[in-house]
Amino acid sequence: MALIKEIIKYMRVGFRARSFARIGWGPIIKKDIRLWESEKSKAKNGKKVLIATSLGGYDSGAYLESILAVALTLRGAETEILLCDKSLPACQMAKLARVKPTQFAEMGPSNFCGSCLASGLSIYKPLGLKIHLYSNHITEVQQTLARKIAQTVAFDEISTYKFDGLAVGEHAYAGALRYFARGDLLGELEGEAVLRCYLEAAIRTVFVTRSLIKENNISVVVFHHGIYVPQGIIGEVCRHEGIRVVNSNPAYRKQTFIFSHNDTYHHTMIDEPVSTWEDIRWDASKKAKVLEYLSSRWYGTNDWIWFHEPPKHDINEIAAELKIDFSRPTIGLLTSVMWDAQLHYRSNAFKNMIEWVMATIRYFETRPDLQLLIRIHPAEVTGLVPSRQLMTTEISRHFPSIPKNVFIIKPESTIGTYAAMNQCDSVVIYNTKMGIELSAVGIPVVVAGEAWIRNKGFSIDITSPEQYVSVLDGLPLGRRMNDSQINRAQKYAFHFFFRRMIDLRFIESEKKFEFKLAVDSIESLCAGHNSGLDCICSGILDGTHFTMDTE
Repeated sequence: MALIKEIIKYMRVGFRARSFARIGWGPIIKKDIRLWESEKSKAKNGKKVLIATSLGGYDSGAYLESILAVALTLRGAETEILLCDKSLPACQMAKLARVKPTQFAEMGPSNFCGSCLASGLSIYKPLGLKIHLYSNHITEVQQTLARKIAQTVAFDEISTYKFDGLAVGEHAYAGALRYFARGDLLGELEGEAVLRCYLEAAIRTVFVTRSLIKENNISVVVFHHGIYVPQGIIGEVCRHEGIRVVNSNPAYRKQTFIFSHNDTYHHTMIDEPVSTWEDIRWDASKKAKVLEYLSSRWYGTNDWIWFHEPPKHDINEIAAELKIDFSRPTIGLLTSVMWDAQLHYRSNAFKNMIEWVMATIRYFETRPDLQLLIRIHPAEVTGLVPSRQLMTTEISRHFPSIPKNVFIIKPESTIGTYAAMNQCDSVVIYNTKMGIELSAVGIPVVVAGEAWIRNKGFSIDITSPEQYVSVLDGLPLGRRMNDSQINRAQKYAFHFFFRRMIDLRFIESEKKFEFKLAVDSIESLCAGHNSGLDCICSGILDGTHFTMDTE
């Protein structure tokens, strides 16, 4: 009854509950009520799966995970749900557009906690599955301890702080950067206060997750992202306690998702064994399919995640606008959004992306024989969370006078990234996924950060600043990749875009970053009705690879 009252309360105060209108589980369940009740009964005492959505207001996560809750139940799993009920002083849902830093430090994201919980309850309540709430799994003593620790850890030690061996500080810091939409907290007056809120939330999440694991015989925990607060902390605790973890994220192609075992795909895609793709049967049809898709990426026509408006591809127009001479040797450089998924990686050659960009510009000051073309990521201004720390500002701060051989495509520019990079001898990257696409069309790529093409056998991988300078000394290469390297890069691109991105036609998107449920019946989610859903459920229940069979 309390759950129903919570929903009604936020509907009455004018909450724009797009989830209430779109999720529609009630009518679907009603239509197949006998099947659903029967399958729920059969699933009792089955393998226990916890869907740790937590953030009920995070649409793409809640839509996907509610589908998984139904599908797993239909496959005999006893499936339970976890939702946060205004128990955290900070989380991924907090954005500057929703709550000011001064308010955040005083009261956390509580001004939208109610609507987030109401959205989650409206999605999951009609399913009749057990719902765990954060507040039922943390004591007042634990909350007080979490706050005390968060307020006493030295500020400059928070990002690396570990609580009982768990990297809570890393995810707290990543969460604060996401909130401020910056790559660091320098100059943010409330930066320390907000970061401490995230650290407190991270430690509270540790207590909640431990309680759930201790009190329930959970086999596997499923949730989106796998980073930030609270998702990253849930993963930390589960791995420490020996509980299997499955993470997911919306992928680029329309109606596709990427799943990974035991960690966020930001990590697992780097460490994925090459044996999972290098021996796939390769033929002309697969090559044509991946090249056709890569061509569509120029315009985003087959994607539901993109960060540019219709781009400009005419090389003469681009050259005129930039005042660059493409007849001279040109090296491309692609940035990423500075705050996005700032995690610790073993193989980074530089402390962070800013350090890498500035080191590269300083190097090119000494190479007037080369041109450096920097394309700043469009998502700095067009992403779901527009960046408040712009790369152009950082470059101007370090270089009041830009070297004459350095050219910059600003994030708001309509210049086509693909067209511009195609004119380059080679391209240097930090962690952009575009390294996959450029390599597949033969453009040599130098990897200085954690880009997923690292260690795949077709990129130039950097592990130290000294090696980076040595590689730059060898530019221009004056050639494209050889046929063997291109073939290998295309195989990996096919693997990434068509095998790892799993089709799931039960979720649609009418507008960028907005999702809706597209389920007609419970029966359509049963085993054997959708190969993508079968692949996902098998991976969750049996630990098989989240890779679609394309043969």
